Amino acid sequence: MPQKKKAPAKSVKKTSDAKPENNIGVLIAAAECAPLLKVGGLADVVGALPKYLKEFGFDGRVILPFHREIKERYGDEAQHLCDFQASLGWRSQYVGLEKLELDGVVYYFIDNEFYFGGPVYCGGEFEGEQYAFFTRAVMDAIPQLDFDVKILHCNDWHTAMMPLLAKTQYHGGMQQNLRTVLTIHNLHFQGQFSHEFDRDLLRVDDSLATPEFIEHYGCDNMLKAGIVFADKVTTVSPTYAQEICEPLAGESLDGVLRSRGSDLIGILNGIDTDVWNPRTDDNLPTHYSEKSLARKRKVRDALLEELGLQPAGDDTAVIGMVGRLTPQKGVDLIQYVLDELMQEDVRVIILGSGWSEYEQFFRDAEGRHKGRLCSFIGYNGPLSHRIYGGSDLFLMPSLFEPCGISQLISMRYGTLPIVRETGGLKDTVTPYNEFTGEGNGFSFANYDAGEMLGVIRWALDVWRNPDVRKKLVKQAMESDFSFNRCAQSYAELYRSLL
Repeated sequence: MPQKKKAPAKSVKKTSDAKPENNIGVLIAAAECAPLLKVGGLADVVGALPKYLKEFGFDGRVILPFHREIKERYGDEAQHLCDFQASLGWRSQYVGLEKLELDGVVYYFIDNEFYFGGPVYCGGEFEGEQYAFFTRAVMDAIPQLDFDVKILHCNDWHTAMMPLLAKTQYHGGMQQNLRTVLTIHNLHFQGQFSHEFDRDLLRVDDSLATPEFIEHYGCDNMLKAGIVFADKVTTVSPTYAQEICEPLAGESLDGVLRSRGSDLIGILNGIDTDVWNPRTDDNLPTHYSEKSLARKRKVRDALLEELGLQPAGDDTAVIGMVGRLTPQKGVDLIQYVLDELMQEDVRVIILGSGWSEYEQFFRDAEGRHKGRLCSFIGYNGPLSHRIYGGSDLFLMPSLFEPCGISQLISMRYGTLPIVRETGGLKDTVTPYNEFTGEGNGFSFANYDAGEMLGVIRWALDVWRNPDVRKKLVKQAMESDFSFNRCAQSYAELYRSLL
């Protein structure tokens, strides 16, 4: 036991009726949250949303597992609110409820060393047990929090069982009256386990293990439970909300999603423009804006030197890529044409980790193209800022992309994205039109390596025209993808539930 501390999809329409004095309580439940701990893009969204909700009259707070990484960094600053025992099947498990206020945002943590002393995502049935425990602990902790929760906002399958429990197991409790929202950040991950598993851990009644509710191809599907029982379901871009209602991208849940009708809403993600700002970013060797783009060249030169790459001339483009090395990210397309791409006058920088075969491919490619290609296998937050700022073009050829954050950041830093037209990439990147001058990047439609290479070559040609480059970079940097717009959409959604 841990040592106790001392005490069919459519976007939400914007309206102007937000009343900051209302201070309505929203509890955002998630497995990760930046800046405390980040594994994927989910963390960025969960970290930014509560900061921006205040303007629209909502007191947004976050509840997370007290992962070891968070505890090691912030454990001494956290306040112990209380502890209690939560029922996990026939077992009684310790729950420590901790609180931390950081940069104006309030975080609550569920402490249990057995479940959260290791990796954030362990995989397999233990991961299911981890987040079944988190689900039960959060539901039992809500009445003991020091603010009045009206809306419970869940994220992905790890928290998707909460709306089901609220509606079926907390009769007479305040949890029963919660309004619930489920945001799907990536439909591919669903949390599928046997019904016996859910019945043992969360006392899910046998009557719910049917296709009408949570059964899905012989398993209980936790994400499906959230889709069925949440009051509203959102995805992280309007196009992705449309795509997942069709069989090709619906991951076998397209019929369930279509059944929610107007309760399924696409809200485009944003970025925290305080964190991602080339005018103030301390991770850059020098700051710049759309009015001082000559300084961006200094960031580029410093980046190449830092990574041991050859200096780049005026017509040499630096192409960056930051992200997980998985099939979703279109890595196989890059494999097919990388050696052809390296015949161009370019420098290529790749930061990421993932499938071992992809990691090895890029290590080998670095050896073949020494001095012109850098493969940084792993994750380095400060370096990612410098890649966004020091690159000229940013490659993101995803097979599918619910929203994508990297293309938003790259545009903020004046780095023109090259993307495939899917999900949020299609919603955010307007391809350059040589006749009208419109655009903030480049795109291709089909998942095809040859088509991608053709667009990269077209982008290189366009980029080498100084006048067109300056215009496009300015248009990219002036694109509004701030989280303020995103938070307003969530605020309007919350108000529709009250």
